[in-house]
Amino acid sequence: MGNGEFAFTVDVTGLQTFPAFHTDGMRLGTQAQWAWHTAPNPEAFVLDDAYEAYQTDDGRTVPYATTGPDFADPAVSHRGKQARQWLRENPHRVDLGRIGFVRPDGSPIEVTALGAISQRLDLWRGRIESRFELDGSIVEVTTACDPELDLIAVRVESPLLAKGELAIGVRFPYATGDWSEACDWESADRHQTEVTVRGCRADLRRVLDDDVHHVSLAWTTGARLKELGQHDFAIHADGLGVLEFTATFSPSPPVVAAPQTVAATLSAAEVHWAEFWTTGGMVDFSDATDPRAEELERRVVLSQYLTAIHCAGSTPPQETGLVTNSWRGKFHLEMHWWHAAHFTLWNRTPLLERSLGWYDRILPVAQEYARLQGYSGARWPKQVGPEGRESPSDVGALLIWQQPHPIYYAELIWRRRPTRRTLERFAPLVFESAAFMASYATWNPREDRFDLGPPLASAQEKAFPDRRVSRNPSFELAYWAWGLKTAQAWRERLGLARISLWDSVANGLAALPTRDGLYVELEHPVTRPEGHPTMVGALGFVPSVGRVEPERMRATLRYVLDSWEWADTWGWDYPLLAMTACRVGEPRLAVEALLIDAPKNRYLANGHNFQRPGTLPLYLPGNGGLLYAVAMMAAGWDGAPEGPTPGFPQPDWRVRAEGLWPAP
Repeated sequence: MGNGEFAFTVDVTGLQTFPAFHTDGMRLGTQAQWAWHTAPNPEAFVLDDAYEAYQTDDGRTVPYATTGPDFADPAVSHRGKQARQWLRENPHRVDLGRIGFVRPDGSPIEVTALGAISQRLDLWRGRIESRFELDGSIVEVTTACDPELDLIAVRVESPLLAKGELAIGVRFPYATGDWSEACDWESADRHQTEVTVRGCRADLRRVLDDDVHHVSLAWTTGARLKELGQHDFAIHADGLGVLEFTATFSPSPPVVAAPQTVAATLSAAEVHWAEFWTTGGMVDFSDATDPRAEELERRVVLSQYLTAIHCAGSTPPQETGLVTNSWRGKFHLEMHWWHAAHFTLWNRTPLLERSLGWYDRILPVAQEYARLQGYSGARWPKQVGPEGRESPSDVGALLIWQQPHPIYYAELIWRRRPTRRTLERFAPLVFESAAFMASYATWNPREDRFDLGPPLASAQEKAFPDRRVSRNPSFELAYWAWGLKTAQAWRERLGLARISLWDSVANGLAALPTRDGLYVELEHPVTRPEGHPTMVGALGFVPSVGRVEPERMRATLRYVLDSWEWADTWGWDYPLLAMTACRVGEPRLAVEALLIDAPKNRYLANGHNFQRPGTLPLYLPGNGGLLYAVAMMAAGWDGAPEGPTPGFPQPDWRVRAEGLWPAP
């Protein structure tokens, strides 16, 4: 359940009753976009402490926050190593608490005690209906999330409540900078829970070091709250057969007014989700004869729901949304496109716009980052929290393919809303991104061209050990040219003069590197057929700018489909291939790419794109990428062949679409 700003992940009970059972699967979490924690920093570590010097081809020395050659050596202890560790771990997201069924004394219920389990996600009304048997009695649970407030509403009906044999437990953990786990249940003395009870309501002030947030619990008249421990509570029905309660989470103190009721929340959710499904785009696969069509439709529908919950907030999302704590909860700006670009094609542009204000807020940080390295404009970081500070990383600090993304977002919105207001709203992001991109390219007098790198880490990421000498990745070369040309178009739309340097770089970049007649990841070094096959994105993800030979790209696509090591790919790689298949006129290969039988192209019953147990049981770039690719296949793209669904092969993929918009 969620609303873009807040999400609550439940198990088969409709609550979070069995967190230990889900440790290696879909973890149970309660997270919000505003809920972050920073551990004490007694040494006053700053990013300067993590910098290493890198040399560019034009002889400049540029600092990058990488981990250092001795980072993994336990015998080495110095400020740089300690700083890198602290900066990687902070800030990190807060798991706001666990709400689940418990025995009356607060002891846990064993998962083996349940039977006759039935659960249904009602997509139309935005609620989860759960039913199970416990100790010979039926328990029925309805769970919903408010579309505006960070609030869950729950209705429970069972004879066990009336008999005093079942209660609702509420527990709060300390936060942790662990790579994926957001909860520290062993540090009770490091945080505080201050409780004020007012009748059928309790306001809790949560203090984690210097970070404070608030939780308000409200329950049915006649029930009561019992404090079981320092951060451990239970709501007892006290003879009632039906118990309703709400839990509201907020960075601000609660209002005095009565909390919203369960009935009001259920009604608000129903209105919200009905509007969501009737105003956005949709693709109907019911006339397709390919036996895989039903599965693709399932993925499409559930991906719309999941990205609306996890990828449509006021900040860019983390790759596992508001569920677990991947990469310590930080969001990856090169992945933001994969999470949210599809919203514009599916007629839900405001869901993308929600997060773009964050780029405005960190623009001064990005400008200072560029200035420190000797560049113009704004250099967008890679792995960040809400403050926009880069995290030390041998890969992330040298990635560049997130730099044109703000230009792409702005262009997508312009295509839907071509007004001067749109231009003025996003022009600073477009122009500052382009200014960095132009200044980043290095003139190579030996080859009479502009180069990208060294140093850099390409989007494939596999060559990062050679980051000091990596040069001219195919995808980034094409994306750089498209971004600079698009930024010039924005200047002309505003009546401004073109910038000659932007034209010089866009038109003078190195040719995309090839070997054996195929596009390859990098001019240098040579990479293996593993990881992200991002060279195909130079014509697929990136619209055509005349730098890619379609026949050569078609051959490259076929090589990837025939020879790639699929076990080493990721969820967004399959839609990446499908987009390329569309632009090179291979709709059948587009379908094959989306439905490749590979370990990381699995979509669970709940619609999540599974990657690996424990740390990545879900991966939202796969869901968002799927939606972008399907929109292209159904609604087309600039220069697409004529026809209602140009990216689907006929006659076995007869599909109908409405409310979709073509891709650039």
